[in-house]
Amino acid sequence: MEYRVLGWPADGPTLRLDYRQFSYAGKFVMSNTGKAVVRVDDETSAEEARGADDGDEFDRDVLAAVAFNEDRTDSGTLWIRYVTVRQDFRGDGLGPGLVAFLAERATGRGYRRLRIAVNNPFAYEALYKAGFAYTGRQTGLAELVLERQLGDECGEETDYRERGRYQSGLDVYRARDLGDDERAFLGSRVDADPPERIDAPERADV
Repeated sequence: MEYRVLGWPADGPTLRLDYRQFSYAGKFVMSNTGKAVVRVDDETSAEEARGADDGDEFDRDVLAAVAFNEDRTDSGTLWIRYVTVRQDFRGDGLGPGLVAFLAERATGRGYRRLRIAVNNPFAYEALYKAGFAYTGRQTGLAELVLERQLGDECGEETDYRERGRYQSGLDVYRARDLGDDERAFLGSRVDADPPERIDAPERADV
């Protein structure tokens, strides 16, 4: 697999994802966000992933994608707007891996922090694996805001990923009306430490 930044927000990259296989597919057609992807890197497999029909309108070699842009008032902050993984690859860690990859690339571009707002405990857990932590803030849509500090900012808060902060975010979800799967997951994380942070994938573009 290949991890690649297709373009930063100013570049206006677009993706054509199959709405039957990806959540938020329509958001990736927009050119006002940067895009990063996981895609098949073997030439033969890539051709198979794209499909035999040369007229296929979708980018079939993409397995996961993120869309992101700069904060409106802080040019040192990058916001991840959407994360999507192809339906048959969900649960394989592609989402957290791609976000961790983007964090490294954003550091190289001089960004100081990466943020995302999530609306469910599964996404919350996945982003913790990618090095994010709950900020204690929520959006107007009741999404929890998570942040990963980049570069020299990383050492500013010694308790940035400590258990109390992690559990306080899970407690927000516990107070909500959730489905059985979400409640079972939250029950399994009572008094747990944050998940171990994963490294950015080694097989990536430069």
